[in-house]
Amino acid sequence: MAHSDILDLAGDRARALALTPVSRETAQRLDAYVALLLQWQAKTNLVSPATLPHLWTRHIADSLQLLDLAPNAKVWADFGSGGGFPGIVLACVLAQNESAMVHLVERNAKKAAFLREALRVTGGRGTVHLADIGDYVDSFSGPVDCVTARALAPLQMLLGFAEPLVQGSAKAIFLKGQDVELELTEATKYWKIEPRLHPSRTGDGWLVEVERIERRDPASAANRHGQAHGRN
Repeated sequence: MAHSDILDLAGDRARALALTPVSRETAQRLDAYVALLLQWQAKTNLVSPATLPHLWTRHIADSLQLLDLAPNAKVWADFGSGGGFPGIVLACVLAQNESAMVHLVERNAKKAAFLREALRVTGGRGTVHLADIGDYVDSFSGPVDCVTARALAPLQMLLGFAEPLVQGSAKAIFLKGQDVELELTEATKYWKIEPRLHPSRTGDGWLVEVERIERRDPASAANRHGQAHGRN
């Protein structure tokens, strides 16, 4: 990045941490994460290049706001972690909580390698699963407090992946764009949900919070899940 971009990034960092404050230790971990991401970005497209000058507000603060909706969640499952949003950001926040764990699910080997390195550099509480989401869900046996995904797939498909994991007190939180109402309309054709919509602090998007997911037609939903199996 050019020197002017670095100056802009410093200002963007301040704006992001004003929106979503964190401890000094967490901020240091996030600094290490951003430095690593910028190094890897040159060889692996982790985020859209156009968003780099606003990396902190566009990606990090966007991820941090999830914590206000699930303040007691310790075990997270992040589908399609990609460049680490929100999974690595959550892992940085939870780094000092020995009972916490963020499961980062990513099918792309290069991105999974980046995620492992990010956990090592930051000391975040997480583990990387190089797998398709469907395979991960089918094999997952442990408890989970919160399932999340960002910029990954239509809500209808995300609900299908999350449904086996969202039980008891667990919930799902999906970060969505301006067309969230259209996605909800389509999703509710196939799923019984009671979504709560929260406006994003960082733009025009929305956070969709769901605590109950029930199939309207189990047979057809299972078929769609099978067809979508392996997508990430």
